[in-house]
Amino acid sequence: MDNILAQHYSSVEDYIASLDEQTQKESHVLIEMMQRISGHEPKLLNVGTLGFDTYHYRYDSGREGDSHVLGFYPRKGKITVYLMDGTARYSELLAKLGKYTTTGYCVYIKRLSDVELPILEQIVQQSYEYIKSKSQDGPIDRILWQTEK
Repeated sequence: MDNILAQHYSSVEDYIASLDEQTQKESHVLIEMMQRISGHEPKLLNVGTLGFDTYHYRYDSGREGDSHVLGFYPRKGKITVYLMDGTARYSELLAKLGKYTTTGYCVYIKRLSDVELPILEQIVQQSYEYIKSKSQDGPIDRILWQTEK
């Protein structure tokens, strides 16, 4: 956890309580969804990311570490949902999602009411299962969202 963040928020609950009312409500929906899918409680990471479960990676360059399998970053006016295996794998489902934008491994949603939650849950579930299956045999050896379609 980022030391600056740790100084400000002692728990996930404290962090969520610091958000505006709408973002709090939407965060609770996503926490419930990701917790149900992963079976893990959220952990506060970096500057406001909530992560669920972890996997280990080790690249040929020697870089290694741990990352969250599922996660999101709640902010007023935009929630970032992280798909560690990338958004490209979900183009068919994303076409049914609603209003959002993407980058390589992020889905940006202004409000949860802009998207179809069952579709988002399906995407998150598939992403979780994929990352967990890739990490069963040891560290993941590449940046999945840059290499998997």
